[in-house]
Amino acid sequence: MVKYSSKINKIRSFALGLVFIGFIVMYGGIFFRSSPLIMTIFMIFGLLFIIASTVVYFWIGMLSTKTIQVKCPGCGKTTKMLGRVDMCMYCREPLTLDPKLEGRDFDESYNKKIEK
Repeated sequence: MVKYSSKINKIRSFALGLVFIGFIVMYGGIFFRSSPLIMTIFMIFGLLFIIASTVVYFWIGMLSTKTIQVKCPGCGKTTKMLGRVDMCMYCREPLTLDPKLEGRDFDESYNKKIEK
């Protein structure tokens, strides 16, 4: 069984992962204390991961201001939707605003644009 989650939460989790990777890379530089050049390279790469995380957080923040807010029929909380189909951020209820997709099984491929 595939476990789906909200697109916004997936992107936020990716950004959080970048922060942790950045810290791990920086801590890896500690093993090269005898070589300041290699240690500095590790610190710079770690910093780049953290800066990338900041960029992703900023991007998803800007993207989430353009989302459609809907009331989840499952839990009754207001959640944000990206695309034609998405999951509730709280209860993982499949959501869609497209009447053609109502009643169908949830599939993230419905968000892909079909070239004609």
